[in-house]
Amino acid sequence: MIDPPHVSQTIQRCTAVIRMVVPKAEIQRVMGAAIGEVIATVTAQGLTPSGPLFTHHFRLDPEVFDFEVGVPVNTPVTAVGRVVSGHLRAAQVATTVYHGPYEGLESAWQEFTDWLSSQELTPADDVWEYYRIGPEAGPDPAIWETDLIQPLDDAV
Repeated sequence: MIDPPHVSQTIQRCTAVIRMVVPKAEIQRVMGAAIGEVIATVTAQGLTPSGPLFTHHFRLDPEVFDFEVGVPVNTPVTAVGRVVSGHLRAAQVATTVYHGPYEGLESAWQEFTDWLSSQELTPADDVWEYYRIGPEAGPDPAIWETDLIQPLDDAV
């Protein structure tokens, strides 16, 4: 279900994002519009995403999603509507790649969390998902790839 995880260091990345706090049941309803808004704002400002679409979840709560949806950019965006300039911080992270439909992400995260525990790694409160290959690449979810990124607690 997931590739063998590994630990690495990320660099800080400038982003264009929309932050939302929504009930878990609303995620599919709000995500598409937010993605469209971010991409339209970046494009209108003559910028190009410098990496794949991502979500940055600030805390893991089974009922409420407190997260940003966005794209990395090389130049900060000018705030327009809900879109603001942000960043993904530099961090030591554990990373894996999940192959499959978005409905399987919860199970993939559980498998990844089990690995973190087996390695005695302490996760930070937040997580990132990079959507490298998704429905835009074709209707077969077997080709979809999502990077699961777990920042590690600095106290480790």
